[in-house]
Amino acid sequence: MADHEKNFTAEERDAMKAAAAEKRTARSRAKKSPEEVRAEGETDIKAAIEKLTAADQAIATGLHELVSEVAPELVPRTYYGMPAWGRDGKVLCFFQPASKFKTRYGTFGFEQQANLDDGTLWPTAYAVLELTPENREFLAERIRHAVS
Repeated sequence: MADHEKNFTAEERDAMKAAAAEKRTARSRAKKSPEEVRAEGETDIKAAIEKLTAADQAIATGLHELVSEVAPELVPRTYYGMPAWGRDGKVLCFFQPASKFKTRYGTFGFEQQANLDDGTLWPTAYAVLELTPENREFLAERIRHAVS
């Protein structure tokens, strides 16, 4: 193993490989219609969800349904191999499954382009253990705000 590989976990190396593949995919999609990009993104996100544990699959599927319902203008895609949704070729929100990095909980997070600014302090990620109706409504409001 090379020295630089010792600095990263296997999960981190896998995520970096996924990101490199996503960049290649993004370049090829730049020449495609929005409909083709959305269809391919749907395929990618469903494939990413299928690789998850059952618990993470349930949350990721629920989040995909929620984002598609609340912000249909966001295009499904992957982000470091994780389910994500974006616009203008950039990720707006994503689900980091607990199983991906062997953590206690998965997180639903937002990237820089999300319109979440509120003074000088605001949350950009939420731990998700279960997608209850209350959690769905809370996240729906955050998503609506983020895309506004």
